[in-house]
Amino acid sequence: MTEKKNIAIIGAGLVGSLLSLYLAKRGYKIDLYERRPDMRVSTLDGGRSINLALSDRGWRALRGIGIEEDVRKVAIPMYGRMMHSENGQLTYQPYGKEGQAIYSVSRAGLNMALMNLSEPNPDINYHFNMQVQDVNLRTNEVYLHNHHSDTDEVIQPELIFGADGAFSMVRNALQKTERFNYQQSYLEYGYKELTIPAAEDGGWLLEKNALHIWPRGNYMMIALPNIDGSFTCTLFFPYEGERSFAAIKNDTDLLNFFLEVFPDAVALMPDLAQEYFCNPTGSLVTIKCFPWSYEDKVLLIGDACHAVVPFYGQGMNAGFEDITVLDKMLDSFDGNWEKLFKEFERKRKPDADAIADLAVMNFIEMRDAVADARFLLRKKVESKISEQYPDKWLPLYGMVTFSDLPYSYALETGRQQDKIMGKIMKHIDTLEDYNKSEVQQLLEEQLVQKEKLKAYQQQEV
Repeated sequence: MTEKKNIAIIGAGLVGSLLSLYLAKRGYKIDLYERRPDMRVSTLDGGRSINLALSDRGWRALRGIGIEEDVRKVAIPMYGRMMHSENGQLTYQPYGKEGQAIYSVSRAGLNMALMNLSEPNPDINYHFNMQVQDVNLRTNEVYLHNHHSDTDEVIQPELIFGADGAFSMVRNALQKTERFNYQQSYLEYGYKELTIPAAEDGGWLLEKNALHIWPRGNYMMIALPNIDGSFTCTLFFPYEGERSFAAIKNDTDLLNFFLEVFPDAVALMPDLAQEYFCNPTGSLVTIKCFPWSYEDKVLLIGDACHAVVPFYGQGMNAGFEDITVLDKMLDSFDGNWEKLFKEFERKRKPDADAIADLAVMNFIEMRDAVADARFLLRKKVESKISEQYPDKWLPLYGMVTFSDLPYSYALETGRQQDKIMGKIMKHIDTLEDYNKSEVQQLLEEQLVQKEKLKAYQQQEV
């Protein structure tokens, strides 16, 4: 038996709240410190809450603490993308095999559900309105400002988990240590949250079970369904340029722009101007860093150590997978926290970097390629290959979204598949061309090469 330490989790968002449940299940006493007020009793500022796409990795983590079925009751399955062209034409592209879906959930709703599940546990205590000012890594002292009482406080837990998001104050303390590597990169795009309200009868004005995309090359809008019949829309738009946030200065500019590029959406958005000019413009940042820990005292987790842009829908899922990986490692824990932290960060760092790169790649695909006929043909061909060779070809999206294969493996395999598809598509102009003997022979040769490379890599490992 190892000594049960008192643990402070900085940040009571999705990852922090879920982590508290997993640690408490193992007998640890947890205190969570959150800079915001309790969202269950105080309405937070709106306009920055991009709906979440919950997929297999996230469901696995929720299943581990018995909340999966409760969340499914308030999650809407999205079986594919529904693309909206400028003339209003719709094109549907399934995400995976029949029955496979990603699920639209409310960020706040899921966060509150996790809080409600964890708070009755006597080993879990929430402290709201507590903002971290600084962390002394040597002494494990955390300096907090209590916004409710306008006083300063100091705590000294035995272990600190930094789950305080992309702009983590715990990571800020680690950045001041020697040999800490840190990289952040912003896209030249921001996002604005908008709404398509429910129909008068409470139903959905668009197809309910799809993620809607208006791809327009240099920018795009997406919409995810909500339980109440509404859709949460997000406009991804350049900050500067001829068509950008900077170029739209008034209601007329906004209406003219939407009528030209999103005409089928305008009639569905009665509060467009009010939401556009009142809601804040969010930024899109990727953060990579290493190491994620300090001695046997501190560990970063989730966005605090690997924030990603939202275009693969994996930010929350990756953070939840951090927890399931850590929990599995605790099965063989020998009491050496520094060793555990080092093993965890070495295991997760390649996968965190991979999903960060995949998310940026998927942005380009979503805004540009999904509207291209050649791209859609390629996706159909790839689906045929997957059906014909299920043991040799799982599409990249399926590896990321519908499996627990490491993100790093998915990225490398996806690159190999991309090369193969490039060669195959040179011989294909229609789906019927896929069945031609020379195409099948070329495909077989490429798959053999892929299997040889896979075997060589495994031998090297």
